[in-house]
Amino acid sequence: MRGRPNLYVSYEDEQAILPTWTKRVLMVVFGLAAVLIPLGAVLQFGERTVQPLGFLAGGDWLRILGTVAITAIAALGLNILTGLCGQVSLGHAFFMGIGAYTAAVLGSPVGAAGVFGSRWGAGLPMWVWLPAAGIVAAMVGALVAPTAVRVRGLYLAFVTLGLVFIGEWMFRTFVAVTGGSQSGRSFPPLNLRLWGIEREGQPATGPGLDLVGDGPSWAPINWLDWLLGPWINLPDTMSSEAKHYVVLGAIAVVFVLFAKNLQRTRIGRSFMAIRDRDIAAEVMGVADAGAKTRAFAISSFYAGVSGALLGAFVTRLIPESFGLDLSVQFVAIILIGGAGTVTGALLGTVFVVVLPRLVQDFSLWLTETVNAGGFLAPVADLVVSTGPGDFGLVSTSQGVTPGLNVAQLNFVLYGVLIIIFLIFEPLGLYGIWIRIRNYWKAWPFTY
Repeated sequence: MRGRPNLYVSYEDEQAILPTWTKRVLMVVFGLAAVLIPLGAVLQFGERTVQPLGFLAGGDWLRILGTVAITAIAALGLNILTGLCGQVSLGHAFFMGIGAYTAAVLGSPVGAAGVFGSRWGAGLPMWVWLPAAGIVAAMVGALVAPTAVRVRGLYLAFVTLGLVFIGEWMFRTFVAVTGGSQSGRSFPPLNLRLWGIEREGQPATGPGLDLVGDGPSWAPINWLDWLLGPWINLPDTMSSEAKHYVVLGAIAVVFVLFAKNLQRTRIGRSFMAIRDRDIAAEVMGVADAGAKTRAFAISSFYAGVSGALLGAFVTRLIPESFGLDLSVQFVAIILIGGAGTVTGALLGTVFVVVLPRLVQDFSLWLTETVNAGGFLAPVADLVVSTGPGDFGLVSTSQGVTPGLNVAQLNFVLYGVLIIIFLIFEPLGLYGIWIRIRNYWKAWPFTY
């Protein structure tokens, strides 16, 4: 209603995904930016051309954005289990591994060989192995759920933590599936083939579409270029990284919409009722065990698909990739971004995935500052360690030097940030955004 943006006259209007025109316009602008900027779009203003944030069109940043899309899917799954249903889980990496190796077995060519013998492979197309990865992981999650729902809180965290150790043993033992700890195994690429069985050393049968190879831009991208007119020019060719980004981003959008809609359904409301007060929810008619089982299954489905996409994106993984470190990373994403909200899961994903790159670039800049000298060199020298006899917080040299490397520093930052957000801002980055939004709406008043 005009002049009353917070007044809703129907339940459907209030529960809409984008209830206000401000959110709709911002979503359209963000969507165009998410597609055009990383693809290297050039804005044309008469004779002047501008490429905003052109560094995102580079291969390394496109790989980071692709990792953001994959990680966001798994983070949304953990948010459904932990944020909506209130079930603490440290075993998310286990379900990602289940999905990844399901995709590897179903999608790898028949007769594929490895260092320690042959690898299981069915040679099936992507539209089979990608959903199958989520379904198998969901089935495993549903089998684990009856045991997990008998406990709660810290005991539930220990139960799911045991899954990670069991998974590491399984993945190292079944060499025909995982390839073993030393070499790992290759994963099927994100190429869409309608039918046919792919065999090792033979071309795939059946019509197909190369989704991630270097080559000309896709038809939808060309249509977008024609639709936007003379103000925006898109490149005629797309790199493999750019196509990976578009494919993974499109899949992530589908899972985001599903997660957002789940909160508005009867199932999503039952999850939140159990999270807030499980005994009261059961008294009101919510089946506690059934709802928790569904939450485990849906969360595991998300994790399985994310694991399959991660294997296809990286192309080769070892079993240790799905260890406790990966589970802790997703816990950090949920706590830093904000548990219980889709926006919080996405904010936490971007923050945690991009943070290592920012730390690395900042450390290299400090190293260059130390080497160049100047008034900032003494301060930078206290932070970075550039040699065996140099003591600093971060080590940027290749040899053994005092200080933490970038990977170790990232884990320290995860722990510090988790403590800070739990104490000062339990809603995470989403809570900070809420404070900023409310301050902006209430300005110049402070209440």
